[in-house]
Amino acid sequence: AIRFPVGAIASIGHRLSGLLMVAILPLLPALLASSLRSEREYQALLEGWASPWALPVEFLVLWAFLHHLLAGIRHLLMDVGIGAGLASARLSARTVIAAAFIAALALVAWSRWT
Repeated sequence: AIRFPVGAIASIGHRLSGLLMVAILPLLPALLASSLRSEREYQALLEGWASPWALPVEFLVLWAFLHHLLAGIRHLLMDVGIGAGLASARLSARTVIAAAFIAALALVAWSRWT
């Protein structure tokens, strides 16, 4: 059985989150253009986003952004020698994975209940 170290998981997550953000990038101008066409289309987009089916999409997009941001900061700090030791690198990888997941959950919950 292959078992990846936590640093590899954080690094692979960084790459996957970047790919996900690039994949959804073309959708954003299309959604913006649609929302600006008429008030009816704007309301339809708001209703679609408020549906339960949009919840996993919202979580995934937020997770991708947060994980990519936090893992990128981690990589930059390690590039200048901060946290490059094995123990601190493992701790920072675990922190990035957990923080991105928890922050995405918190933001989805906050956006749904406010």
